[in-house]
Amino acid sequence: MNALLVVLGAAVGAPLRYAVAHLLDDRWPTGTLLVNAVGAGLFGLFAALSLGDQGWALLGTGFCGAFTTFSSFAVQAVDRPARAAAAYVVATTLLAVGGCALGWVLGSSL
Repeated sequence: MNALLVVLGAAVGAPLRYAVAHLLDDRWPTGTLLVNAVGAGLFGLFAALSLGDQGWALLGTGFCGAFTTFSSFAVQAVDRPARAAAAYVVATTLLAVGGCALGWVLGSSL
């Protein structure tokens, strides 16, 4: 059952990531930065809510796993000049970790 829930979550997360990145990525990968930051925030929220195995399979592993992307982030960082790549890596890291922490705090207060 959990494997099916992962598939269902991913079936929503992956197309949503594609749409956001497709609409917002241009000279700067704004869409990828956004999905990674928002996805990390949701991941923190879901972790704090202690969803249980099935909720975690659907929302954490399935949705957030497919919505966020490390591979696109890595390729987009490498494709940039050194200063722009460093700025992108720092921005993504700070926003994703900050988003996860914020999600955790919000989830813990519910």
